[in-house]
Order: sequence, then C-alpha cells, then structure tokens
Amino acid sequence: MNRFQCVADLQRRYGVKRLCSILGIARSSFYYWRRTAADRAARQAADAQLAART
Repeated sequence: MNRFQCVADLQRRYGVKRLCSILGIARSSFYYWRRTAADRAARQAADAQLAART
C-alpha cells in the first residue's frame, strides 16, 4: 500500500489535511493521485496485455 492509498482509506475518519500532514505529503499530490487513478488502471491493463502476448 502506498501513502496515497492510506490517505484514501482513512480520509473519512481523520480527514485528508491531517493525514497528509502526518505522512508528509502535499494535499495537492493526493488529489492528483486520486484524479489520475483511471489513467493508471488503463496503463496497467495495457501492460498486462503486452505481457500476455510475449
């Protein structure tokens, strides 16, 4: 699990601002990570297809 996933998992309980402060990451980085999740998933799927072809 990465730090951003940890924030996502615990954000309802503790709040993004507090978690990012504790973990030493910028809130804007967390929101960027969350906004680009679909792109990362598509890239991982494409990589898996390429790996299956070889």
